Amino acid sequence: MVDRDTDAGGGTARPTVYPTLLYRDAQAAIRLLTEAFGFTADAVYTAEGDVIAHAELSYGNGTVMIGSKGREGFFDQAMRNAGPTGIYVVVDDVDAHHRKAAAHGVEILMPPTNQDYGSRDYTARDAEGNVWSFGTYAPAGSATA
Repeated sequence: MVDRDTDAGGGTARPTVYPTLLYRDAQAAIRLLTEAFGFTADAVYTAEGDVIAHAELSYGNGTVMIGSKGREGFFDQAMRNAGPTGIYVVVDDVDAHHRKAAAHGVEILMPPTNQDYGSRDYTARDAEGNVWSFGTYAPAGSATA
């Protein structure tokens, strides 16, 4: 069994779930995620023609993996007719995070809102239709940084 709360050294364990998204314009997606949403680009591997072969962007102790659509690899083919993805990210200050995203022109679907279950959330859509929710709720069993 994997201990999701601590690693062998007693620190925060790495997540075991990594959302993976393919974008028509992965370069623009990386800019939006880093500049508007505050992610850090930990690794960006490009292929011929500025195609993103693989990128890893982190926020807190979570990571999302990104690539360019149209590379014709297995994952690209498997995702060809998939719908948009929804991703939830835990943030400390929802209002400040929202202000930064809105200032970068991100489409806000729901402004910061207090939820019945105790979270404060907002929801946005990126340029390719993926829905991103940012809030204070951390699911039980999550290790947060």
